[in-house]
Amino acid sequence: MKHFIELVLTLTWIWLSLSAKSCYSQVVPRPQQGQQVPCFFIFGDSLVDNGNNNGMLTLARANYRPYGIDFPQGATGRFTNGRTYVDALAQLLGFPTYIPPYSRARGLELLRGTNYASGAAGIRDETGNNLGAHTSMTEQVTNFGNTVQELRRFFRGDNDSLNNYLSKCLFFSGMGSNDYLNNYFMPDFYSTNTDYTPTAFASVLLQQYARQLTQLYSLGARKVIVTAVGQIGCIPYQLARFHGNNSRCNEKVNSAILLFNNGLKKIVQNINGGQLPGAKFIFLDFYQSSQDLASNGASFGFDVIDKGCCGVGRNNGQITCLPLQQTCEDRRKYLFWDAFHPTEVANILLAKASYSSQSYTYPMNIQQLATL
Repeated sequence: MKHFIELVLTLTWIWLSLSAKSCYSQVVPRPQQGQQVPCFFIFGDSLVDNGNNNGMLTLARANYRPYGIDFPQGATGRFTNGRTYVDALAQLLGFPTYIPPYSRARGLELLRGTNYASGAAGIRDETGNNLGAHTSMTEQVTNFGNTVQELRRFFRGDNDSLNNYLSKCLFFSGMGSNDYLNNYFMPDFYSTNTDYTPTAFASVLLQQYARQLTQLYSLGARKVIVTAVGQIGCIPYQLARFHGNNSRCNEKVNSAILLFNNGLKKIVQNINGGQLPGAKFIFLDFYQSSQDLASNGASFGFDVIDKGCCGVGRNNGQITCLPLQQTCEDRRKYLFWDAFHPTEVANILLAKASYSSQSYTYPMNIQQLATL
């Protein structure tokens, strides 16, 4: 009798295992033809936010016209006139639809990835508080952890299958800009400028960011793109406030950012050197790309590289784009959409360059990372 019961239990376990595998194959979508990775997860700030801030009490919102004026769905919460960098990248990766914001991604949709980015967000939790509510990088990683828990249900608790699935996905993390714009270089709101030298601030930022990226790794991320902070000493917002003699840009801001960027590249080198086994990271040099687009604007079709297409005041950078405001006539001729953000054309140019060439990516381009 005892052996009979053991046999029944064994057969029952085998049947449940086979059923789970059968359910797994039905639930988990295979990448559509031409889609190079099964899913794409996005972390960041307003450069890639696609609507997560819409329901928040914050000044960092873009769910009103003329934002989205060139986007098929209109004003979705994207901080530009059309597609963001990650929108364009998702298309190059073969995704048939845009990656949805976490605020409205539900159920099986999560299997293709989601976007956790939030306008005003930073590596430090207090960054961006001057603008109101937002989701910091720490909270974005927590949200991804919640997503992993939900995905586990679709895999019937099979952690090995889930981890294998996530290891094929692409992860993007673009953080750090607001830690300078809406923290370190905003002494009226934050004490970091007096608490830290630029070198010390870059160091504490990088330490915290490394922990956050390691947490993503522990949750299953293996193919990860991390971005340098762009040349924000040259954006219309800075140009509207800066009165320099030797440079049109605020080089004090740029030099502080370079300390962070150089340290971030070393973190990528260390991770790829075996610090996180099985991980492959790409360093995406937004600083160099923004510098090149500004320096060689005419060759990219830009007539205006120092003013926002939409905004108020000097360089259209003193106040950002207001509701129903009239924009510039030809948005394709402008590098910047508003005081802070590039136009759709600039986003597409960068996506194409980083996807198929190594102009701004180290140690490989994004297409190569996707195929690993």
